[in-house]
Amino acid sequence: MRKAAYNIVPTTEEILKTMGEQIKLARLRRNLSAELVAERAGISRASLWKVESGNPAVAIGIYAAVLHALGNMDKDLTLVAKDDELGRQMQDLNLLTRKRATRRKG
Repeated sequence: MRKAAYNIVPTTEEILKTMGEQIKLARLRRNLSAELVAERAGISRASLWKVESGNPAVAIGIYAAVLHALGNMDKDLTLVAKDDELGRQMQDLNLLTRKRATRRKG
């Protein structure tokens, strides 16, 4: 089977690994087995292992299903890009209009 190519920068890889570790810790704190969480999420244990390792090939829908299986933690996904400071600054730059001097009569 051919491995898909992803253009993931190292900082994003680290974020995914951290997120996977946090998901695993959330599962362990709840004392839930990998088998139970995988079953609740409708995925295989192998897919859960990929989520918990931060594998970038896992679809975001699977991450959402796992978070939901951990107790409705998928609601936190609404916080993604909520405070888009750079985007707002760029939008504001496009909203600026030039001011023109008033026309003189005469």
